[in-house]
Amino acid sequence: MPRPRKFRRVGFEPGVTYFKPRGVPMFNLGEIRLEFSEVEALRLVDLEGHSQGETAKKMGISQPTLNRLLKVARQKIADALVNGKAIRIEKDVFYKNQGGD
Repeated sequence: MPRPRKFRRVGFEPGVTYFKPRGVPMFNLGEIRLEFSEVEALRLVDLEGHSQGETAKKMGISQPTLNRLLKVARQKIADALVNGKAIRIEKDVFYKNQGGD
């Protein structure tokens, strides 16, 4: 039996939660779903420049878990950009808002 998953601390909620290619009707679009925890990992590592170790501690997860979150998030974003898909940002099951860094 796998061990229970930990909650992932997220220090913000994005104000914008949907992005789509310009000029493409919604009914013609594929869509990918990014979770708040994936966006938080991208924000802390790629945007703010924190190390993966620092970010893992802030989010209350292990560094290998953070690495997997980053890999999945980057693949989803690349898929959306290359294949013209919309991006929906949603709360995930293991999300826990911490109200700041």
